[in-house]
Order: sequence, then C-alpha cells, then structure tokens
Amino acid sequence: MDTTVYSLVVPLYNEELVITECYKRLKQIMDTLNESYEIIFVNDGSKDNSDKIIEEICNKDSNVRLINFSRNFGHQSAITAGMQFSEGSAIIIIDADLQDPPEVIYRMIEKWKEGYDVVYGKRIKRKGETFFKKFTAKIFYKILDKLTDVNIPRDTGDFRLIDRKVCDVLNALPEKNRYVRGLVSWIGFKQTEVEFIREERFAGETKYSLKKMLKLAFDGITSFSYKPLKFASIIGIMMSIIGFIYLLVVLFKKFFTDKNIQGWTSLIGVNIMFSGIILLALGIMGEYIGRIYEEVKNRPIYIVKDTKGFGKKYEKNNTTYIKKI
Repeated sequence: MDTTVYSLVVPLYNEELVITECYKRLKQIMDTLNESYEIIFVNDGSKDNSDKIIEEICNKDSNVRLINFSRNFGHQSAITAGMQFSEGSAIIIIDADLQDPPEVIYRMIEKWKEGYDVVYGKRIKRKGETFFKKFTAKIFYKILDKLTDVNIPRDTGDFRLIDRKVCDVLNALPEKNRYVRGLVSWIGFKQTEVEFIREERFAGETKYSLKKMLKLAFDGITSFSYKPLKFASIIGIMMSIIGFIYLLVVLFKKFFTDKNIQGWTSLIGVNIMFSGIILLALGIMGEYIGRIYEEVKNRPIYIVKDTKGFGKKYEKNNTTYIKKI
C-alpha cells in the first residue's frame, strides 16, 4: 500500500455552510500535486448537519475521513485528534472557515521540501475582523512574548505544516490543556514562515467566542510561563513594604507629633486596594492549580463517537470508544 504523503487536518464546529466549498478547494489543490493524501475532518460535536455532509463526501471520495466527537471538546482537542489519526509524512492543519486560504498550502509544501520541519502561516493582514479582536490579539501576543522564554511567532494561528517526526513528538506529549502552536515552537526543529492575507469567513459566523479566546490565552500563558506567579509574589512583597512604611508613619505622627491621620475613607480605600491585590494573586494561583487538577485527573482530552473512511484500523461500528494520549 502506498504511503500517504499529506494529511490535511480540518477541525470544525457547526460549519455546514462552508464544508462543501472547503472540500472542493482542498481537493482541487491536493489533486494537482499528484501525490497521495488524506483529508481528515474532525467534527467537534457540531449540532448542525456538518457530520451528515461530510459522511456524504466520504462515500464519494476515498481520500476523505471523518472523526466525530461525542460532544464539543474544543478546537485544540480537535487538532490533536486529527494529528493522532493522521498517517501522512506531512500534516497540514487548516480551519474549515476558509479564512486561511488553502492556496497557501503550495508554498508550505515548497518550504517543507526544502528541508523545513515546521512551516507556519503568518498573517500580514486580517480581513473582516473587528478592531477589538485585532487589538486584543496584538496585546495577547506581546504579553505572551514577554512572559515566555519560548519564541512563539506573533500573528500566527494553527494554520501550519508539520513534518511527521514533529507530529509524533506532539502526539507523545501528555498535556491536557494543549496550546498546540506553542507546543510546536517549544519542540523546536527547523522552522520557517510563509506570509499571507487572512480572508473573511466564506459563510456563517465565528465559533470562537470571547470566553473561548480567553481560555486559549490563559492556556498559552500558563503552559509556557510561571512568571505570573512571580509577579503576584513581587506585588505582595511591595504592598507589604508599603503597608509597613505607612504603619511607621502613623506611629511616628501619633507619638512624636500633635498630628493624627484622620479619615476612615482613606483607610477603607487602602483595605479595598489590598483586598483586590490579594484576590488577584489568589486568582493567578487558582489558574495554575486548576490546570494541575486537570492533569492529575488524567481524563482523555476527547472522546470519539465514531469514524468514517479510515478502514478497519480505526472504524468501530456502533461503538463509542476513547483514544487517549
């Protein structure tokens, strides 16, 4: 049996409006390469007809596979599942919404054949995105760059090509709260970029809510840096010193001068400030403890309900099963 050269991993959630067009564009590109490939759609618990549409495509095209999750486990889990089920020498991750132009795949493959193990897409312009999203993304990447010792490229998402050896290392990592683009940078190997203009969505609305964006941001920061914990400690020490100095001033004025510091308002204001700082420090520690809790439970990061197009290796009809990492 011929070895699969390319595996395209396409995570999706409620994307029935774009699946057909996404498949057509991906197939058109891959067919021109004259090399073996597979397209793995990972249905992350969609509530629309996404799974049915992909099943029909699978029935017509032997190069297409489908992984159905038992529920929505999240974008990073879907990417992880696609990589674990992939068999290609090069794995290409691309979202189904067509904001990342599939045509960029040509340039990624060229770089891969030149000897690069990781080729990530770098956005030089974002079409159709709000000022708030662009601004918060810019701030996030700056904060992440300052806090971590790992060089995670700015203005990059999960749209990238990785070599099989990189994929195997990623699959072996046991982490549950996965920030894939950060893990790829942490692993190392020979990496480069290709620039592109990010397009507007082909149809539908973004599935990345503010809540999901914040979770991804926290996963990125807590997975690659413990500096926020140091920051909380430093703030605590500084506030203790300030409080001690303030106490000395109060005692000095009380015993050596005729002036007393008056005003419950200022005292309450100081207490509120200190309480806020304490809660902030506890919140930072809570984020790390929560992630330790998730790791200790050792639950799988996704559960596969069923698959289609993989053949006997993964197919289990009418059986719910777990693929652990």
